[in-house]
Amino acid sequence: MFWDIGANVGLYSIYAAKQKNAKVFSFEPSVFNLELLARNTFLNRVSDQVVILPLPLSDRLSINKLQMTSMEWGGALSSFGESFGHDGKLLDRVFEYALIGLSMENAIHELSIPAPDYIKMDVDGIEHIILKGGKKILKKVKEILVEINEDFNEQYEMSRAILETEGFVLKNKKGSAVSNTGSFQNTYNQIWVRRD
Repeated sequence: MFWDIGANVGLYSIYAAKQKNAKVFSFEPSVFNLELLARNTFLNRVSDQVVILPLPLSDRLSINKLQMTSMEWGGALSSFGESFGHDGKLLDRVFEYALIGLSMENAIHELSIPAPDYIKMDVDGIEHIILKGGKKILKKVKEILVEINEDFNEQYEMSRAILETEGFVLKNKKGSAVSNTGSFQNTYNQIWVRRD
């Protein structure tokens, strides 16, 4: 069971479904990305394996705004329920709308979806907030890939503390070869695995 939190257009979701034969739950709230995500799952013949949830995750069930820095299809750098972005600084929003957000625990209990074995989380700044709302769920997760900006101290420290407390150790971290300058230069995909 694989949860793709911040699925965007479905790169990780499709890979997990096609290459690992996983059942995938793809969380993507952006109306601009949902069409591409749905289209990509269909064109890659994984519609039976990928369930799209057009909702953001957070630390609790709430109605809040998704603030976006772009109205482009396939865009990123949005934030749900917070006014900061991937670097902890004020988001330069160009578009917003209200929707319901939920925690990982709400997703399981209210939507009756299975708990994940594996998680990929890339939501551009609120990773630590989502982790906070999923502590009970994390106890059953085998591995998690989470994007962390180490210059955003609150995100970095809180994410690390939660993951270590829930029994994970950092196995690997890798920066992007594409976005590795400016506010992204200390942003890494961190892979955390269950401690032996």
